[in-house]
Amino acid sequence: MLRYGQLSRHPKVFKHPTGLGLDTFEELVQAVLPALGQAEQRRLSGRQRQRAIGAGRQFALSARDQILLTVVWLRQYPTHEVLAYLFGVSDSTVSRVIGRVLPLLERAGRDTMRLPDPGKKQRRALDALLADVPEVAVIIDSFEQRVQRPRDRQAADGLYSGKKKQHTLKSQVAVDEEGRIVDVAGSVRGPTADIALLDQSGLLERLPPGVGGMGDLGYVGIDQLHPQGLGAAPRKKPRGQPRPPEDIAYNTAFSRRRIVVEHSIGRLRRFQALSQADRNHRRGHTARVRAVSGLVNRQRDRQRQRRAA
Repeated sequence: MLRYGQLSRHPKVFKHPTGLGLDTFEELVQAVLPALGQAEQRRLSGRQRQRAIGAGRQFALSARDQILLTVVWLRQYPTHEVLAYLFGVSDSTVSRVIGRVLPLLERAGRDTMRLPDPGKKQRRALDALLADVPEVAVIIDSFEQRVQRPRDRQAADGLYSGKKKQHTLKSQVAVDEEGRIVDVAGSVRGPTADIALLDQSGLLERLPPGVGGMGDLGYVGIDQLHPQGLGAAPRKKPRGQPRPPEDIAYNTAFSRRRIVVEHSIGRLRRFQALSQADRNHRRGHTARVRAVSGLVNRQRDRQRQRRAA
């Protein structure tokens, strides 16, 4: 049976099913364990009992193993039956564990997200071509995940993405200029335009003064949404005319600065819960994206600490 005590003896193997180093997982456990204990205490105290708390049948999985099970589910996205077999429990136990731990991982993920502070003056030397682009900015993009087609025709049509040619949910991700995820918006229907999702999320209104927003061609008009006009997007090709050489050079420089968000989304989608077709009927999708974002941030921070040491 898969258990933390056994798997932790093999750090190199540990990373394959979880996507996390052993030290990163331990850091996550220390962040989540208190909240998990409090949630369990509320659950036990919130109903009429015939026995004292602590009596009765004990959980087959320790709190650490419950967190491990949920992280393995996010990384590999096996069916509950397969996960139950690996951990030696029933599939109903797997469902209960994920339902209990996932909201806590979502909260822990949100705790890792911090919008840039323009007062720190840690600003990048900008390409001269990008003189009209904000010095400090969050870079915004979105990705889509395939979902099961609803039986209702109207509901299905509302989820059909013409870009992906399938039924999808869309998630908006914002990162700082080092690629750290700083915000994840609530998931929406796949056909939602990127600029409409940005407006709906209210991200630009929550940015600190002096911090701008950058996006790809899906965010043309972002400067009009930003309260201070600090928005930037690539230059579109003039209709019926060749693209000017100066626009080509500008867009190339812009892409070099924006590429970090593509790398961050790539790290997110290595977790199969955000890459395979959704099997949860679109329930808890935002929680999954935010939980995985927290795992990616923690692993990234740990890697940077090792390089700095």
